Formats: sequence, structure tokens, C-alpha cells
Amino acid sequence: MREATQQYLAHLKLERGLSPTTITSYADDLRMFTAFCRRKGITQPSRVRPLTVREFLQWLLAEKRSPSTAARKLACLRGFFRFLTAQGVLQRDPTGFIQTPRLWYRLPKTLDQSEVERLLAAIPKTANGRRSREDELLRLRDMALFELLYGTGLRVSEAASLEVSHVNLDVGFVRSLGKGSKERLVPIGKFAQQALRHYLQEVRPKLVRGRPAQTVFVNRGGLRMSRQRIWQLVRRYALAGNVAKRIGPHTLRHSFATHLLGRGADLRTVQELLGHANIATTQRYTHVDRARLKTVHEQYHPRP
Repeated sequence: MREATQQYLAHLKLERGLSPTTITSYADDLRMFTAFCRRKGITQPSRVRPLTVREFLQWLLAEKRSPSTAARKLACLRGFFRFLTAQGVLQRDPTGFIQTPRLWYRLPKTLDQSEVERLLAAIPKTANGRRSREDELLRLRDMALFELLYGTGLRVSEAASLEVSHVNLDVGFVRSLGKGSKERLVPIGKFAQQALRHYLQEVRPKLVRGRPAQTVFVNRGGLRMSRQRIWQLVRRYALAGNVAKRIGPHTLRHSFATHLLGRGADLRTVQELLGHANIATTQRYTHVDRARLKTVHEQYHPRP
């Protein structure tokens, strides 16, 4: 099982080009399944039966794992066993006739426009102890980062890995590498353009201090910002801006899509901007808009 797992993970990295974060998640899922199989005396992929997979899913639910977690792990196992079948290691895929657990889809958590404005307005006002010139530079960096996240709908990993050479402010586009190293061009709004231009011309050179750095957003030491640091900043400014919701960088992506659809953007355009492979993923944001319509109906109709 271990050797087969390593071969599959190498396939995901080298041939499918999945991100390190996704590969780590798949590795954790397969490690959990391998440990489950070992407890049942199964050490070879050829000995895995459909019943084994079903028992694994039942065990996950008995351990209070959510149906969405079970569905994700089943998707990982499907890919794993399909790979082994295609390689001739197995004659039959044990996941072939197993149904995905029924899911309740949660609506994406979003901010309304006033909450976005409060979040952005909190950045230049937030001080961490005694203000210094470096703190001011970092706040200007954060403003450019948040304007970009909300103005383009980039994933946090895409923003963290965005390179200077991928930003064209004259044309008003950024070139982003999304999941599976899929490339897309995303337009930048005027607010994000202004903040980015000032950051790249006036702020970033002072943070980098001549060091070789390719990424747009850098930390105090002139190195690439981490995804974890961006998460911390979102929560810090949300608190400073009196945004009561518990949010993360992806909330800005959800808000970007929801606000576009709410103002009349078509679904296919939003799908392209977000880099979704399947339009069903983008359709979640129409459900958010329906929820808003229901609220408006209940509030204003004389006989709700």
C-alpha cells in the first residue's frame, strides 16, 4: 500500500501538476485509509474490496467526521484506485459502485459591501504598538493585498505566489496560476491598480532592500509572505473593523463572486474569473443571491 501511495502522489505532482497543499491533503487521506486497512490485516491494494471502502466511510462517520469530509476522502480513494487500475496493478476498481455520501451544501460565507468597506478602512488605522516607518510600509502592503484579493477573487495561495512579472498594471491584468497549474488572466479594478502601483513602486523596494525576490507580496525580511500570515492579517483587520463574522481570505473571494452576480454579471464570466473547472462550483453563489432575495421578499412583501 505504501509503495502504491507514493507512486500515486508522484503522479499527482509530476503529471497532473497539483499544488503542494492538495498533494499533502491527499497524502493524509491515503495515510488514514492505509492505517485503517492495516488494522484489518490488509497490506496490498489488490486485497481491498468494496466492503473495505464502505466500512472505512462508516468508520469516518462513526468518528463524527462530517459527510463532506467522508466525500472528500472517497474522491481521493477513487482517484487512487483508478490510477492503479489504469497502471494494471488492479483488475477492478473497488470504489467503482460506491455512492458519495449525501451532502448538505453550506452557503459560502460572504461580507456585504459595508463590511468590506469597514475591513479595508481598518488597515491604515490599525497600529500594533508604537508606529514605525516599517509598520507604515507593511500597512500599505496589506492595503494592496486586500484590494487585490477582493478586486480579483484570487485564492490566498494564488496571491501569495503571485510574481511581479505576472502583474501588468498598464493593461490592468494579473496572470494567475491556479489549481493544477492552470493559468488564467484576471482583470484588476482601479482601486486595486492604484494600491498595487504605489506598493510596487514605493513600498516593496524598501522591504526587499535589494534582495532577489520574485513574489509581489513580501514580509519584513523581504521574503515571500506565507498563506498563514495572510490569514492572520484578515482576522486582525476584521477585528479592527468591527466585522463580527469569523472570516478568512477565501471570504473575500466569496464576496467578490457574490457581489458580481448580485450586480448582474453572468455565471460563465464569474466562473472564468474564479478559475473554476466546473460551473456547478460557481453556482453556489447564485444560492447566496437567492437567500438575499428571500430575505428581501420576507421584509417588504405585505403578506410574506
